[in-house]
Amino acid sequence: MTAAVLGTGLSARRHHLPAAVAAAAVTALLVLLPPVGDGPGWVGAVAVLQLALVAAWVPATGIPARTGAPALGLAAAAGADLLMVLPERPELGALVAVPGLGLLAVVLHQMLRRAPRQDVVGSMAGVLVLLCAASALAALLRLEAPGAGEAPVTTAVLVVGTTLVVGHLVDSVLPRPPVADGVPCGVPALVLSVLAGAAVALFRHGSGELLEVVTVLTVGLLLGAVAALVGLVAGYVVVGGPGSAWAAPVVQAVLPVAACAPVVVALVLQNAL
Repeated sequence: MTAAVLGTGLSARRHHLPAAVAAAAVTALLVLLPPVGDGPGWVGAVAVLQLALVAAWVPATGIPARTGAPALGLAAAAGADLLMVLPERPELGALVAVPGLGLLAVVLHQMLRRAPRQDVVGSMAGVLVLLCAASALAALLRLEAPGAGEAPVTTAVLVVGTTLVVGHLVDSVLPRPPVADGVPCGVPALVLSVLAGAAVALFRHGSGELLEVVTVLTVGLLLGAVAALVGLVAGYVVVGGPGSAWAAPVVQAVLPVAACAPVVVALVLQNAL
């Protein structure tokens, strides 16, 4: 069956096709917008992704922090962006301060809530994941500083985007054998998506000597693996939520990009691509 349905009644096509479209849109945004304005484009692209993730988080996950989560998420995004924009030579390590302070804010938020506290652990964990993801997206702003070449950045974005899109498309028709029960994500998609991401890296930068080809292939496999695994995690996150038609694909597309952002920046600045 092309529209495979698992034991939970979740349609694989309905779960993956919107996410594939969202992943393609995110990839296009990161490829096309940053060159606009030589810097402000990156600020705009990152801000759009952060706002989309914050807006979609509660409807997609169903955590009870309906007001606190968006407020804390916006504060974390703004703080992380400022840490990457204001210093002349921003350091990725500075971003650690944002989720660190965010943990204190999450605890205070729970203490000050007047409504009955339900699923406190799940609520706190959900908000903290949002804060970490919003902060991680800000790492992409480091790419507008000196030392980041345009071609390697584009390649890294295309590797991540291709991995996500291929994974969702394969899972929409072949979500078996499943990685785990309850989520329509199969082993073939996990493997093929990583290989597709590595193929993009080889196609763009794999025409040199053997050592260069091996390095590019390793980088492609690494980025693809991170994107595919976090994409799988994002699938679990939204399956446990209320099933919002617009919010779930946004989280499935943006959360893996957030996880890959620090890895992309580190690889690009180390001239690994």
